[in-house]
Amino acid sequence: MRIASLLLMMVLSILTSEVCQGGEPPVGGKPISSNLFGLFFEDINYAADGGLYAELVQNRSFEYAPAMQKGWHPFTCWDFLRAGYSIGYLNVGTSEPIHPNNPTYAVLDIELVGAYPEIRGLSGVGIINSGFDGMPVNQGDQYFFSFFARLLSEEPVDFLIQLQDTKGKALTGGTLKVASGEWQKYELTLTPEVSCDSAALLVLAQSKGKVALDMVSLFPEKTFMGRRNGMRADLAQVLAELQPRFMRFPGGCLVHGDGISNIYDWKNTVGPVEHRKAQRNIWNYQQGYGLGYFEFFQFCEDIGAAAVPVLPAGVSCQNSGGTHVIGGAGQQAICMEDMDAYIQDVLDLIEWAKGPADSKWGSVRAAAGRVQPFNLEYIGIGNEEKITPEFEERFRMIQNAIRENYPEVKLIGTSGPFSDGDDFERGWEISRKLGIDIVDEHYYKGPDWMLANLHRYDSYDREGPKVYLGEYASWGNKILNAVAEAAYMIGLERNGDVVSMASYAPLLARKGNTQWTTDLIFFDNRNIVLTPNYYVQKMFMNNQGDYYYDGLVTFTTEDPLLSASTVYDSTTGDVIIKIANPGMNPSKARADLSGFKGIGSDAQCFILRGAPDAENTFDAPTNVHTVTVPVRLNNAAVLEYEVPAMSVTTIRIKKE
Repeated sequence: MRIASLLLMMVLSILTSEVCQGGEPPVGGKPISSNLFGLFFEDINYAADGGLYAELVQNRSFEYAPAMQKGWHPFTCWDFLRAGYSIGYLNVGTSEPIHPNNPTYAVLDIELVGAYPEIRGLSGVGIINSGFDGMPVNQGDQYFFSFFARLLSEEPVDFLIQLQDTKGKALTGGTLKVASGEWQKYELTLTPEVSCDSAALLVLAQSKGKVALDMVSLFPEKTFMGRRNGMRADLAQVLAELQPRFMRFPGGCLVHGDGISNIYDWKNTVGPVEHRKAQRNIWNYQQGYGLGYFEFFQFCEDIGAAAVPVLPAGVSCQNSGGTHVIGGAGQQAICMEDMDAYIQDVLDLIEWAKGPADSKWGSVRAAAGRVQPFNLEYIGIGNEEKITPEFEERFRMIQNAIRENYPEVKLIGTSGPFSDGDDFERGWEISRKLGIDIVDEHYYKGPDWMLANLHRYDSYDREGPKVYLGEYASWGNKILNAVAEAAYMIGLERNGDVVSMASYAPLLARKGNTQWTTDLIFFDNRNIVLTPNYYVQKMFMNNQGDYYYDGLVTFTTEDPLLSASTVYDSTTGDVIIKIANPGMNPSKARADLSGFKGIGSDAQCFILRGAPDAENTFDAPTNVHTVTVPVRLNNAAVLEYEVPAMSVTTIRIKKE
């Protein structure tokens, strides 16, 4: 998997570096955004811990609490074990933690190690973690185990570390000795002898004593790009294969949080993982921040995507407190006397990403292993807030500070939570008045709405701020939804001179842990379900252009929903046609491409089609997928193509 990832990155590098292959675009086209389609990541549906972040231990730092989810406590997801008639106790410790940001840890007090081992030879006192619905491990693969420990008794304590199957049989194991009265990190490598879909991790003390434990971790060696604190390889791979031009992170409503105290603080997500401060997110589970800002920026770079961090605009989500009051009664604002400090946090983030290694926050980045600055072109301020006076005042203050200190950074504002209405109008009014570079629009609609609004952006002001459609979907993961989205995306491409960015949302959803039912990719520990929507996004992201040509594709059928676009990729010299047919009848399309010199007669043609209600599931994950068919231009450089009913087609004509 890692080799495939590296090869993909090499191909992307070659494509982006060899600009001379393409040349000047033919006359008649209009320049459009070359960064139109990308990703949006939010930690919803267990997208981070238990998802893209490769850590296999759940609640590794014993910070789960009832405030995060009803019934949770520091030992949620852990089982206490006294094996072989051993005597001991498990308690919560808070005195002298590893770091103030990580205040809770486990204390094992072993009074007696039993003299009558169980049938598998186990005696001792310990804890067992089954991860996120079991730990998937593979025969022969390496897994990095570690924990932090502090001896609370005089004599050292011996530990047995095992991976076990569901019946308690050891898959692999090793031993450690905790001998220091100071917090230290202990590590070993485990290599299972057989594969198991639902393994558990045993941490068993086998000698008398008392030990504090924290940050118990099990990480696969085979992460994406081999990163030690990195991403689950298969999930990251399907994201990389989209070839997104950017990735917006970390949210979403998660960013401005459930009240002021729950606002996402990027500073809690950088530095050593044992120093990061976990907290509940607005979706009512813990975000451990092992996947933090450093990992986000690194992942963006690994997949060739521009990093687009989003920071709160000084107010919380209007739905804070679970009020879900449309009038915005739940929105809270940072006190004005605290705004200078908050604005400095925003500026510190830019310095952390862009600053030299000897700057205050650039040195924090450098200490994590990244001496050279990250590329930071965009920063989002706010996420679909209710456009209240409190929001506007704080947004202006943040905007002024960024403009003064980092004028080169493009600022992304917001037009509120809906596609129209008072907040939408007010958000746009403020953005125009302040000269914001890009305005972030969000809306989730049915497929009928999308098909009725294919020309939404045709009449947008070309002189004002650009548009970033940061969150959108058509409320469903069936073929009809995907085709409707494709038709709408053709409208985005047609208006790529004003719509500069767009990203489907949400991105990831863990089976059995979804807070949002419509998502791009579903997964469990072993399996990934790519929705029809994913295949549409892949078609568009893999085939972006930087010039749009109008009217080159015509249809024999009079149907206003038949949609087509033609773009030119000046990097490669390729011409790309996209066609969406949301109807139940086929049609014929004709494209005159004689104006494009030097293109070949053969073309790559990818088709997604099916019944309107066709979908992919865990039982049938490949029911719907793209297929490839041969297409050829005639001697007059004219393409004739039979457009299937309920389909999306992408045709890429290569330069000779």
